[in-house]
Amino acid sequence: MTIAPTATGPHVLRRINATAVLDALRSTDGMTARVAALVAATGLSRPAVSRALAALADVGAVEFLVTEDNGVGRPAQRARFRAECGHVAGIDLGPHKLLVTLADLAGTVCAERRVATPYGVAGPEAAGLLRTALAEVAADAGLEPTALWAVTVGTPGVVDVERGEVVLAPSIPGWAGLPLLAELRDWLGCPVLVENDVNLAVAAERWRGPAEDNLLYVHWGERIGSGIVIDGKPHRGASSAAGELGFVDLATPLDEEPAPVVEGLGPFERLVGARAILALATERCTGPLRETLRSSGDVAVLFEAAAIGDEEAVSVVRTVARRFARGLATHLLALDPECVVVGGGVSGAGDVLFDAVRTELARMLLTPVELRISALREKGVVLGAIRMSLDTAEQRLAGML
Repeated sequence: MTIAPTATGPHVLRRINATAVLDALRSTDGMTARVAALVAATGLSRPAVSRALAALADVGAVEFLVTEDNGVGRPAQRARFRAECGHVAGIDLGPHKLLVTLADLAGTVCAERRVATPYGVAGPEAAGLLRTALAEVAADAGLEPTALWAVTVGTPGVVDVERGEVVLAPSIPGWAGLPLLAELRDWLGCPVLVENDVNLAVAAERWRGPAEDNLLYVHWGERIGSGIVIDGKPHRGASSAAGELGFVDLATPLDEEPAPVVEGLGPFERLVGARAILALATERCTGPLRETLRSSGDVAVLFEAAAIGDEEAVSVVRTVARRFARGLATHLLALDPECVVVGGGVSGAGDVLFDAVRTELARMLLTPVELRISALREKGVVLGAIRMSLDTAEQRLAGML
């Protein structure tokens, strides 16, 4: 076996120092700091920090600000990270909506567009909508699409991250195997990545919230899926299909043949997904509440009614909580995570639903588990996509030094 030589020399040391200084600068409030503060934060000598800042300024990543002269000696100089020197995109594509977001290199969102995808949208049509929305949101930010440093697409289904391919996407016909990434790379001239949407939501939770080493994230909308973190590492499974909670079957009697996938939805999604909750509520509720549910088509109406004590709504919510807890318990008993985080559209129901879920779970588990509602709600996937794009942009920035 031949071992490749390790890169050594002054240029490597300069790059390491510049990276350390940049990390320290970006971790400060306002991403600005004096040289003395960066010396203390990095442990490097003042000349080494000054050289690193000069190198970062040469590539446009840093600028120098002169503070007010206090009349004693030379005016103090501060360095600022120029987050606006590059931009990335995060995309959340689903069977019902497309969310495209642009952010600078600090992760600050600059522009965003949300598009409702047509019912039953197929892969080629979804790809066209994505491209159009990306061009429009770039224009909103005053950028050409080709100025982006990295783009990440979050998608439902099974994703082979190594090959960068969607292997299986039951909810979007014709999406799997589509040469979308190659076409986007040719157009944009930057890295374009693809990842399972729920895995991206997990990355967002660990970026913007507590970073538990053993975590189960559950996306609860019309579709239901989970992302798993074990000992601080994402768990994908042998076929990158771990966490497909929506395909757990609780409804089919044990001795009967399981029903096939319908409209891309698994058995658990057909039992407690957003569409199923709306159908159950419309069936069991009466009077004005039923009419409002029918006319609005919004499951939030159910949870609002339950929150003010409507007995029929409360009964439906308890049924939903019991069903959801039973499916969730299959994961919890196997994985024993520190925490369960629930995001997605149904997470907007709040404690009127999740207090009932907690009560039901307590009856099904051997040990208690913390269950919290994601503060990111429906933005989790797109924020995770931005985080993944930023990680890729880091490599470009390092290569410039």
